[in-house]
Amino acid sequence: MRPADATELAEAYRLCRRIAAEHGRTYFLATRLLSASQRPAVHALYAFARMVDDIVDCAPHATAAGSRRPAGHPPTTGAMLAAQIDRIEEQLRAAVAPGAATRPATAVTTDQRCDAILLALTDTIRRYGIAAEHFWTFLHSMRMDMPGTPQFRNRYADMGELNEYMRGSAAAIGLQLLPVLGTVVPVAEAEPAAAALGNAFQLTNFLRDIGEDLDRGRVYLPADVLAAFGVDDELLAQCRRTGRTDRRVRRALAHLIAVNRDLYRSAAPGIELLAPRVRPAIRTAATLYGAILEQIEDGDFAVFEQRAVVPVHRKLRVAAGAYLSGRYTGRTARASGPRRASSTSNSTS
Repeated sequence: MRPADATELAEAYRLCRRIAAEHGRTYFLATRLLSASQRPAVHALYAFARMVDDIVDCAPHATAAGSRRPAGHPPTTGAMLAAQIDRIEEQLRAAVAPGAATRPATAVTTDQRCDAILLALTDTIRRYGIAAEHFWTFLHSMRMDMPGTPQFRNRYADMGELNEYMRGSAAAIGLQLLPVLGTVVPVAEAEPAAAALGNAFQLTNFLRDIGEDLDRGRVYLPADVLAAFGVDDELLAQCRRTGRTDRRVRRALAHLIAVNRDLYRSAAPGIELLAPRVRPAIRTAATLYGAILEQIEDGDFAVFEQRAVVPVHRKLRVAAGAYLSGRYTGRTARASGPRRASSTSNSTS
């Protein structure tokens, strides 16, 4: 294995930026409030998660009528896709192992796009000292979405089971980000709130995307909570077919939105544990994701008919306010000395 050169690494980060801009629009907008040195690392983390998620969405149960297969992915079996995830994990483990070259092994996959994303990710992990276990936890949860794996699950009996999934699909993402963002306390002290915020974002996605997830044969809401309001799979399928939200489903969603807001509230104090410079970006992300819940309510819970989207003008207004707040905070708190997992900053733009 040979080291990656600077040009190759810069191009890999540019690819990750393009992926984040195209697929994670709210997320990408929030990253614009970060420093130029932090953005590439955040883009790399996003691109990796997106790449794996796209593979998972190609699983057989994800191709029912009305669903879309991500571009560039041919029909394949769950076992083949699981093997692809295994190869990605193998490649990443080899790349972050002590003494490994800076460039991941290209012999494991023939996908140049995948190799580039892993190149940027490996550099980010090393540059910021991100614990590799967070990536193995993430991949474990992704396997829970794939038929043919021992971990497969497409229904969740209660919030405990859903939390097990979100530990990898959401909380782990927040923990990956912490060393990049920087904290004013030891990273371990900021981890519970970061995990809670990741779970809050994820639950918002589940509430917004319930119709699309049904098309893929999945329900990412706790069955016991739904049952308490008289909601079962048959009723959800009927709502999806008709595009109309039954009153029982509406009541269940209202309850789960309240649960989701409690998660945001529990995570909010943790934002103060982050480096002052990054707090506006994280507050912006939390505000904009929380606004999705308002859009669901304002649309009378029509989640089976349309996707709840925060209007662009509101996104820009929130981001502009956060930008001004960030400039003020940066001037007054620059000397606070946030803790970093690595003293080396990423100069790739």
